[in-house]
Amino acid sequence: MNLGLFMQPVHPPWRSVGEVLEEDRQAIVHADRLAYTECWIGEHFTAVTEPISSPLMFCATLVHRTSQIRFGCGVLALPAQHPVVIASQAALFDHLSGGRFLMGVGPGTLSSDVEVFGVDDIACRSRMMAESLDIILKLWTDEAPFEFEGEFFPFSLEDLSRNRFGVGTLVKPLQKPHPPVALSLTAPGSFSAGVCGERGFIPVSANFIHPRHVATHWTGYRQGCERAGRRPDPAVWRVARSIFVSDDASLASDRVADPQGVFAWYYDYLLSGFRRRRALFLVKESDEVADEAVTPVSIAESLVIAGTPDRALDRLIAFREEVGDFGVLLDVAHDWQEPGLGKRSMQLLAEKVMPRFRRHCEATKKPL
Repeated sequence: MNLGLFMQPVHPPWRSVGEVLEEDRQAIVHADRLAYTECWIGEHFTAVTEPISSPLMFCATLVHRTSQIRFGCGVLALPAQHPVVIASQAALFDHLSGGRFLMGVGPGTLSSDVEVFGVDDIACRSRMMAESLDIILKLWTDEAPFEFEGEFFPFSLEDLSRNRFGVGTLVKPLQKPHPPVALSLTAPGSFSAGVCGERGFIPVSANFIHPRHVATHWTGYRQGCERAGRRPDPAVWRVARSIFVSDDASLASDRVADPQGVFAWYYDYLLSGFRRRRALFLVKESDEVADEAVTPVSIAESLVIAGTPDRALDRLIAFREEVGDFGVLLDVAHDWQEPGLGKRSMQLLAEKVMPRFRRHCEATKKPL
């Protein structure tokens, strides 16, 4: 059981962009020192609330400020750019980072992003993502000349090449045959979970969905593995959760229940999109819960794992019992309304909770 960091990130839009970007970088540097094994950074183009438009560029500023943590894109919205651009830039980053790159991909879900790129149909975006990913992997593992006749990204790389000078040859990633590929999972019974199992990709379950939906992701992944003749491995499954660990139990509960606090603001932001998409079921503990009963504070109190190290451990054990074995717990980075508390939470999680959680997981591991 490893510990990683997941960062959309989400910040109040009135905060300085420079300030929040440095805060996010400090969180990753802190995670690296605490032996977090990986961090995942989101990509969004049209929201100052989620201000990182290029996770590769953002992570490049951290390569020499960290020593061992791996950098994941969580996720690159493949319909937003040509796959040759993505393949080239991602391969470059893999070299710059010394092979510490993890490539998470998805269709893109931010409403303003899909509008500005003219891809608001999710079925269309999913096909674009699949075609783009196939091209990227082909560019990384095959040799020129290339000719691709697809639905969205037809191209050729042949006629104007000058092979003796390397013209027409893309830079390949440092990792062979290519960096690990991950898909983000949100919806219950996610189709992408099965794709991960079939193709050997990493499944990454979102933090803002109820555990009852997270549990369905393993089922889909396992079934995909079985279809491909692969052995399902819980160690590759990443599961994200919002976690706040404090030395003071009252402080932890107060921060989660504060209607003006970072957690309520975070879920207020997410719920505004879920209501628009009629997706409140993602956060409900049952389908019988009325829409009007879903509030930012009620969801924060339900989904955030908060408390002292002992309480956080109990909550994590209960969560794992509900969703099943997984391999990497992704601690979600929230806005640091109070930087000292945010850093302390990460330290307590890494030093006081995770060693005991690892021992529990090892002692209770279930046979496949």
